[in-house]
Amino acid sequence: MPRRDGRQPDQLRPVSITRNYLRHPEGSVLVEFGDTKVICTASVEDRVPPFLKGKGQGWVTAEYGMLPRSTDTRTSRERTGPSGRSQEIQRLVGRSLRAVVEMAKLGERTIWVDCDVIQADGGTRTAAITGALIAVADALGTLAKPNVPAAPLLRDCVAAISVGIVGGQPLLDLNYGEDSTAEVDMNVVMTGAGAFVEVQGTAEQTPFSKERLDEMLALAAAGIARLVGLQRRALGARGEKILVL
Repeated sequence: MPRRDGRQPDQLRPVSITRNYLRHPEGSVLVEFGDTKVICTASVEDRVPPFLKGKGQGWVTAEYGMLPRSTDTRTSRERTGPSGRSQEIQRLVGRSLRAVVEMAKLGERTIWVDCDVIQADGGTRTAAITGALIAVADALGTLAKPNVPAAPLLRDCVAAISVGIVGGQPLLDLNYGEDSTAEVDMNVVMTGAGAFVEVQGTAEQTPFSKERLDEMLALAAAGIARLVGLQRRALGARGEKILVL
């Protein structure tokens, strides 16, 4: 069954990353997965949470939110704290980034990552993780001292993508219309080396077989490999630049 946007089952939406999107943060990125747009910023703070104080290592943590009109209808701001969904997503973003940052070499600093969804069309958490990696890399770059070789603070890239079963067919990078009707919905996070950080999968309607699981993971791995390639191109570019996949 053809997809409404004309993509092949294994095709990503157009993806772009704009570095140095904002003036003030140490790292900032606008990441776009099709019509999903997320601003990711990374800020450096010279202190760590109490449980890490005096241990000589750093921390990476994240916050996530959606603007009221990032969706078809207005959603109230989360004035009394993040919703359960937002908490789950920001914890996922933090875990994903900590998987590739050398916290022991960071010193007693915290990298605060803020992911703000300005337009949502499915895959906001996967776009947030993919874009946040670039913002964090730029923030870490500000810690290097002139003429002093810096210890690598970033071990690898990390990226994420959604995959699912829609109309009986495995599809990569679901938009909202596909996600809302999927029989199976899955989010996969992997490093550039191909190691899994997290797999979140749910049978929304019908339980799925191991064969289907393997098929979806292979589809996700191929998509993430392309996203990692885009990240590496972005990290190799100087200044503000939009890179389209």
